Amino acid sequence: MAIKIKKLSKSYGDFKVLDELNLEIQEGSIFGLLGPNGAGKTTLVSILNFLIPKDSGSIEIYGKDFDKEIDSIKSICSYVPQTYAFYPKLTSYENLEFFGALYGLKSAELKNRIKYCIEATSLKKYENRQAHTYSGGLKRRLNIAIGLLNKPKILYLDEPTVGIDPQSRKYILNVIKKINENEKTTIIYTSHYMEEVEYLCDEIVILDNKKIVLQEKKDILIQKNSLITIELASGEKKEINIIENYDELTDFINEIKLKNLEIKHMDFGHKNLEDMFLSLTKQDLRD
Repeated sequence: MAIKIKKLSKSYGDFKVLDELNLEIQEGSIFGLLGPNGAGKTTLVSILNFLIPKDSGSIEIYGKDFDKEIDSIKSICSYVPQTYAFYPKLTSYENLEFFGALYGLKSAELKNRIKYCIEATSLKKYENRQAHTYSGGLKRRLNIAIGLLNKPKILYLDEPTVGIDPQSRKYILNVIKKINENEKTTIIYTSHYMEEVEYLCDEIVILDNKKIVLQEKKDILIQKNSLITIELASGEKKEINIIENYDELTDFINEIKLKNLEIKHMDFGHKNLEDMFLSLTKQDLRD
């Protein structure tokens, strides 16, 4: 298990943000963390990266005690924030040299890691250009490259595609997939773009009102979204997966017509993750 959280709570004064949250994240997965504004996503990620203290609860990171093995946990984790986290007047290579030195990388190890990070994010063509001259997509890729320097076992990505064009966004999503596949890195991915989470993630959690309102494997969610449940007035219920058994649906509808049965209720699965998200968190604005 990469991350194991039990009864995690956090409040700001009288306002509770997380209320005895329990969560497990599998090693090597791409884990989608969703929720409306104020749901506690940023608070959770900030706690996991030692940016703010928790009030109560226990956390294990790859079996390490969060309260006792801080340096060891920090060495295997990396956080890529939504804001740009590099020096704009330095080149990509210079930024990677600087941050690599902060991680304690030296000599050949540092050069090898810089080479990998540049190749992984396709920055070779731009490595000697000052970062302030980059497009939004290149800046996002440099952010990710810096986050890869310490070869993290867990990589936290906070809205890594904000403010970039669709082509750059798709490219970055594919970069993230390759990092997960090639390095077996566990990735915690927060985003407001539902289609990104649907494309990338193996498992999805939706936070709202201090708690988890949904945690499920993506494949199971997709299967659930293809379900139609028909309840007859007699009390009989029929659940049909229309992707796998469309003929069964048509046969059952024909049977209803032939026998002149009365349908009491029909429940359709959600069309996509966004529909499910809005259904679970409601559609009122969050400030």
